[in-house]
Formats: sequence, C-alpha cells, structure tokens
Amino acid sequence: MKRAASQVVTLGLLQTASTASPEANLKHTLALAGRAERAGAQIICTQELFRSRYFCQSEDHRNFALAEKIPGPSTDAFRQLARKHRVVIIASLFEKRAAGVYHNTAVVIDANGSLLGAYRKMHIPDDPLYYEKFYFTPGDLGFKAWQTKYAKIGVLICWDQWYPEAARLTVMQGAEILFYPTAIGWHPAEKKNHGLNQHGAWETIQRAHAVANGCYVAATNRIGHEILDGVGGDGIQFWGQSFVAGTSGEILAKAGADEEEILIVPVDLATVDTTRTHWPFLRDRRIDAYGNLTRRLVD
Repeated sequence: MKRAASQVVTLGLLQTASTASPEANLKHTLALAGRAERAGAQIICTQELFRSRYFCQSEDHRNFALAEKIPGPSTDAFRQLARKHRVVIIASLFEKRAAGVYHNTAVVIDANGSLLGAYRKMHIPDDPLYYEKFYFTPGDLGFKAWQTKYAKIGVLICWDQWYPEAARLTVMQGAEILFYPTAIGWHPAEKKNHGLNQHGAWETIQRAHAVANGCYVAATNRIGHEILDGVGGDGIQFWGQSFVAGTSGEILAKAGADEEEILIVPVDLATVDTTRTHWPFLRDRRIDAYGNLTRRLVD
C-alpha cells in the first residue's frame, strides 16, 4: 500500500471527573488543556458538559441556571488559551440561546483564538437518568466540518455516536477527524449483566464510523460515579475509556475506566487519503439508491 507524505497532528483528550462547582470545573479543564499543550497536543477536546455534573439525571428547572451564552465566559477563556498556545480547542457547553431555548453545544476555536463556529447536538436522548429532552432543543445548525490550522475536523456529541448518518454527513464535508465529546456510563444495577456489552457496543459503533468513512474518531468521556443531591438512587457510573480509533477502526490509544487522564495521540492525516484510496467506500456509494433514508420507515 503506497502511503502519502506524513502529516502528523497530535490530539489531546481531556478525561476527568466533574464537581458541583462550574467555576472549579472550568478552571481545572483549562489547566488540563494547558498540560495537554505542553505534552504536544495541537487539537484538544473536552468531555461533554464538563462544567457541571451530569445534571440530566432529573428534570429540574433549577439546572437551567448552569447554562451560558455563546460567546460567553467559557468561550472567552478558551479563546484566550487557544491564542496563547496556538492550539485548536473543542469545548462542550450548555448553551442558553434565548429564554426557554437551550442547546447541548460544542464550540470550535482555532489556533489563533477565533471562534470558528458551533455544533448543536442533533440527536437528543430520553432514557432513565438521561432526560436530555427536558433541557435541550434539538440542534438546528446541521452537521458541519471546519478547516482548522491543523486539520479539517467534525464534531458530534455523545448520543450522535449511534447514528452512522451523522458521521457520514460530517465526513462528506471533508472531515478527517470526528470528535465526540461524551458523558456515558453504566446504571450500576445493570453493570454486572449488561455492562460489558453496553461498553462494547459504544466503542464498536464508533470504530465502525472510522472504517466506513476512512477517518479518525476521537471520543472523550468523563469518569466518576455521580449521585446527585435531590435525585439519589444509584446514579451513573461513567465508564471513561476515552479513545482514538484509526482509519481502519483500530484502537490507537485508550484511557482507563476510572482515572483522570490526558490522552495524547499523534495521528497522520496522510493515512486518511491512503485509506480512502485503497478502501474507496465513498467512491462506491450508491447515492441514487438512498432516498428512503429521509423517511422514518419504509413500508
């Protein structure tokens, strides 16, 4: 297999636990981003909703106070860090767009500190302890890719991970790397019987996105066992295990299940071209036959 000239870019995934203090979480995540940059990271990605504990375990109107405007305090802080250290940053935030309209949003900041844009989570779950439909309006910006200083990237968020259409439509815009800020874990009572399969399915489908699209996939998950005040029960045990998959779906690096970790992973963008040339799935798509994908079901 003939390979193109190397174009190595280094990714930094910030896997940590969140506390009840948004200010402390922001400060800590900025510090982790600084450590990632010193370790060589050029594109840095936070976990989903890093500024707080995962509040969607209940439907509580008080949690809307956690949201912020974009641009706002968090984007301002990350823009300053990006400009100072010449790094690209993907930061996952709870966006207050207007009174009564909130989004689960990721901002993309280029290495010169400019805010390239935002992605609003398109697929919104509603499962036990994941009551996101109460909080988040479905995204209306569509699937997007951005040319940053170091690579053309796409960003999707957590529940989007399960949808091959989301990955495909983002890659069709030229994304070489798909980033997935994430907050996913086990219901402790289910872990013994279902935990292995649940985690395996989560990792497998994202590796499949890498294979089907000939791109890199980087998933940043949180850690910690979060039992929220006023909610109780067993809470959620977040399973960590942030990872980067290569263009053939191979695991290039993976973090542990319960430790804070900055995952530093070099990837070679030339491999995207090589993989797509030798496994030309994008070339061989039958775009004339896919019209029914815009329907819920085919009768």
